[in-house]
Amino acid sequence: MSAVAAAPRAAPAPLDKRKLFTFLCMVFGMFMAILDIQIVSASLSEIQAGLGASSDEISWVQTAYLIAEVVMIPLSGYLSRMLSTRWMFAISAGGFTAMSFLCATSTTINEMIVWRALQGFIGGGMIPTVFASAYAIFPRERQSMISPMIGLVATLAPTIGPTVGGYLTDLFSWHWLFLINIVPGILVTISTATLIDFDEPDMSLLGKFDWIGFAAMAVFLGSLEYVLEEGPANDWFQDEAVAVLAVACAAGALVFFFRAFTRDEPIVDLRSFRNANFSFGSLFSFGMGIGLYGLTYLYPAYLARIRGYSALQIGETMFVTGVCMFVMAPVAGRLMKVLDPRVMMGAGFVGFGAGTWLVSHLTADWDFWELFLPQVLRGVSLMICMVPINNIALGTLPPSQLKNASGLFNLTRNLGGAVGLAVINTVLTDRRDLHTERLAEGVTWSRGVAVETLDTMTRGLSALGSEAERGALQRMAGMVARQANVMAFADVFLLLTGLFLALALVLPFVRRPQGAGGGGGGH
Repeated sequence: MSAVAAAPRAAPAPLDKRKLFTFLCMVFGMFMAILDIQIVSASLSEIQAGLGASSDEISWVQTAYLIAEVVMIPLSGYLSRMLSTRWMFAISAGGFTAMSFLCATSTTINEMIVWRALQGFIGGGMIPTVFASAYAIFPRERQSMISPMIGLVATLAPTIGPTVGGYLTDLFSWHWLFLINIVPGILVTISTATLIDFDEPDMSLLGKFDWIGFAAMAVFLGSLEYVLEEGPANDWFQDEAVAVLAVACAAGALVFFFRAFTRDEPIVDLRSFRNANFSFGSLFSFGMGIGLYGLTYLYPAYLARIRGYSALQIGETMFVTGVCMFVMAPVAGRLMKVLDPRVMMGAGFVGFGAGTWLVSHLTADWDFWELFLPQVLRGVSLMICMVPINNIALGTLPPSQLKNASGLFNLTRNLGGAVGLAVINTVLTDRRDLHTERLAEGVTWSRGVAVETLDTMTRGLSALGSEAERGALQRMAGMVARQANVMAFADVFLLLTGLFLALALVLPFVRRPQGAGGGGGGH
């Protein structure tokens, strides 16, 4: 028996309530910035009608925001070190609020696109700043409470974006998609400007700012986002603009990476990737971006195209995922205390894969209850995955690397979403065409079932007289097209199942984090 009794474990230090309140204000600002990525997606037709825009122009309401935000996210680390967390966040929140007001008062599509781009660029700085602050100001023993909070916001906001947008547009008008940000945005700006005191500015970085590197990064990421957004709808490199910007993307990437590796103070510090866990965490974040944004697109697309649901009906169906995420957030925090994060991620990836595998058997008749279990699995798995992924990537980095690393980490999630949507749309189009061709081959005059079905339809349309047969043929063609679409959706869900299982297979190569990153500093 040991002569020295084991010392009791020290109780966690009490949370600084001022810091916690300040952090909650920052989290709410991040929620608004992420929500606005998807909030317009269900209401683009109403915005198009209100601004008199063409079908080609209206997509830029979303694309402009995405392109601008993806440029700001990696840049935010440098700006945060230069300006300090206080002024970086306050400027981002204030600028985002001002641009929201200007979006709501836009009278032309050109105005809307300019304000949306500025809204995405300025507001994008809030997202990585929150992630970095979470690991810099709170000790590791408190991460089981803080991490689920930011994980919930990062995943819930894009998930419920179309639902919130659909409700606001249906109950009021599309202007409220942006007006809803005004009052909360003012409050967040004032509170963060007066309460944040985590660090001090380093204005010497202004003289070292790499303008060439910044321009190259903007060309690289902006062109990449455009190519991924517009490529699937424009036959990729057959479209001149897509081809030109693909070349610009490659040239910008070469210059950007050259400057990043040769400058003493690069615009984006890539040294965090030397940390194996950060690299794996970024890989998982990229994969989760595909799942998060891909499924947020696929479910509404299926319900609108195949089931003919309105935006409100889609929102009500998708609400299941949001409820499950709310319920699972505190559970994920408790699991962090007792489970290896790799076990949590493995369970999450397998649960995600199980949900998409179930939907790979969908038919044109699937409704709320058929999609209920897959959406439960999706909501539960998102929270079980995201919390440990954040800790794997950022939880063991030294405080000096957190700001830059947070920008890179959040960038991987956004790029995962962009790449995922591009692949999903391309696969949907290709598989739909393939299934249409195969189904059309089966609908021939040599098949009795086809002839019998056509005759039945013709008799049902007898009131049309001589047009009855043509109407029956059109209806049969519609049935073929609808079934081909359903089969294409099923193929994409099966592809996503493979992705999530592949991510689970990578987990044995990840080291369990031991040390504490960040750590409750500040002054």
